[in-house]
Amino acid sequence: MAHLYSMTGFGKAILQLPAKKITIEVKSLNSKQLDINVRMPSFYKEKESPIRQKLAEELNRGKIDLNFYSEVTGAEKAPRVNRALVVEYISQLKGIMDETGVEGDIMSAVMRLPDVMQAAEDEVDEAEWKAIQEVVHQAVEQLNGFRADEGATLKVDLDNRIAIIREKMTGIDVHEEDRVKRIKEKLSRGLAEIAEKPDENRYEQELIYYLEKLDVTEEKVRLKSHLDYFEQLLNEGGPIGKKLGFISQEIGREINTMGSKANHAAMQKLVVEMKDELEKIKEQVLNIL
Repeated sequence: MAHLYSMTGFGKAILQLPAKKITIEVKSLNSKQLDINVRMPSFYKEKESPIRQKLAEELNRGKIDLNFYSEVTGAEKAPRVNRALVVEYISQLKGIMDETGVEGDIMSAVMRLPDVMQAAEDEVDEAEWKAIQEVVHQAVEQLNGFRADEGATLKVDLDNRIAIIREKMTGIDVHEEDRVKRIKEKLSRGLAEIAEKPDENRYEQELIYYLEKLDVTEEKVRLKSHLDYFEQLLNEGGPIGKKLGFISQEIGREINTMGSKANHAAMQKLVVEMKDELEKIKEQVLNIL
């Protein structure tokens, strides 16, 4: 049986390199669409696009936040001195000092000027990038595991609520005979107040027509079909949140029609209880991938 996934979850994985520690955190919240937000150090910005692609492939839907932290834990390669730029700076400063007669420590001044020091590496090392890809995968896997665990809890809750709606629907059958009896009595009392005796055939025809208008058999058949399909999707798992939302609307439509036709206090009470369960189902469905 496939897993049912929640849209909320959290995953974290750590990569320890010789001179730095990289931590990847991935968080997911409810969202109708896929909304990816990535925060990472500027040195790794060139790798943002493939990371986004990985998240889109693995997580399908939800508001996804990925935080990429890089912490220096040891000696890294020493930065390089831009020799050509230093020579040019010194030449210009000497000229200015000769013209103005001002003296000072030229080298200290030069070393504070822009772009004198350059990073030892201008791009991410390939071996490091492969290791980073693996740790991103681990964080996403942990997030999906969290989503699956929460999805299993959601499934149990939804199964229970669907079962309650089925039970309430069965309870309506118990009141059908009493409802028809009361409708007939009500119509008979109304006719008794009329001086002229009605035509029996016409009375029977009108009664049948009236009872057919209040009959909820078709609604119960359709409701059962929707409940069956809802449970089928729960068992299939996968990204079914949107489908479950649509089916919930159809379930609500049938329950509302039954309520408008009920014309019986006990049946109306059952309909209200079914609506209450459906509202809780709709809230839960919003959390499903």
